[in-house]
Amino acid sequence: MTPAAAPTNAPDLIRDLTDEEARRALAKWGMAEPDVLPAWVAEMDYALAPVVHDALREAVDAGVTGYPRFETGGELGEAYAGFAERRYGQRVDPDQVLPVVDVTAGVRVLLDVLCEPGPLVCPVPMYAPQLSIAEVTGRPRADLVLDPDAERAEIDLDRLDRLFADGARTLLLTQPHNPWGRVFTRAELEGIRDVVLRHGARVISDEIHAPLALPGAEHVSYLAIEGTADHAVVVTAASKAFNTPGLRCAQIVTADPATRDRLLSIPYVRNDSWSPLGVVAAVAAYAHGDAWLDALLARLDGQRSLFGRLLAEQLPEARMRPLEGTYLAWVDLRAYGFDDPAERILVKERAWLSPGHDYHPGLPGHLRVNLATSPARLTELVRRMAAGLGD
Repeated sequence: MTPAAAPTNAPDLIRDLTDEEARRALAKWGMAEPDVLPAWVAEMDYALAPVVHDALREAVDAGVTGYPRFETGGELGEAYAGFAERRYGQRVDPDQVLPVVDVTAGVRVLLDVLCEPGPLVCPVPMYAPQLSIAEVTGRPRADLVLDPDAERAEIDLDRLDRLFADGARTLLLTQPHNPWGRVFTRAELEGIRDVVLRHGARVISDEIHAPLALPGAEHVSYLAIEGTADHAVVVTAASKAFNTPGLRCAQIVTADPATRDRLLSIPYVRNDSWSPLGVVAAVAAYAHGDAWLDALLARLDGQRSLFGRLLAEQLPEARMRPLEGTYLAWVDLRAYGFDDPAERILVKERAWLSPGHDYHPGLPGHLRVNLATSPARLTELVRRMAAGLGD
């Protein structure tokens, strides 16, 4: 279900942080030297959504700083289920929603508790911390590599089939995908399901960027695909769309009671404790944040258009597939002749971008750019990119 179009004044709900505010609030800015323009880690340069800010202030005033409630469903489950139905047209049982500290920790718990030993399939390029999850959980990693010259970023179903045939047991799916920027279609997800079912494998679907499907794309949860309930689990959070990763609350979503009960049976020490303030923020975002989120999507739509124009003007040899979701652009700069363009741009022009080899070890000439900033900062960022890659 595509969200209703934002009203014409909706972008006014998004307030750009000043440099001083950003350096105090965000690791993205606070870890950068004063002359560096940062566009690396996935934090947005925008003030907290007022509904989330107000809910947190009220909770702190009430002294909500103890342990969280150790429960499934509850207020968090109800809020997420309502959000999923409004935003994605997906029916979720609130009692199938379990809190977890963050998405990466949730993936680790699911691998430990639900998944058979055997290689973990990782579509590469992939979010850098998740590339280490196979090793952390004692599994070999089976890379499902995107051809950097392919016209469209897609899951290679034939290759996926071969990896499962060779012994892989779990696919770690990221959708919308970071850093590809793809929002997978229902047909694509059905194709993945068919391969997984053929081999009796599992899927862990990281859907943290689901609220950030941009205009023209529609997020479909893997669990919304028929025939996935008994082999798949979703991990998601409000933290990426509402800029609250430090509050430490994600959600594991199941659609099969037996799967949920297996997760409930584990000792609490297996599931790192989430934050009660994270629950407050997530409930406020899911239940009351639609207007702000629509405004954010309108702003990000404008940012991706601006970025495309600036690249065409100043870095015409750059290659970027259409950005369908997230605010993170995967850019191919191999034509400019530098194995690590992010390092060169940082040294020459003091702009901090994410190097491509963090997401695809051994791949030269790529980087990831965070577009969730002001138009003025984005314009200056591309100017520095172009100058850094020039003579």
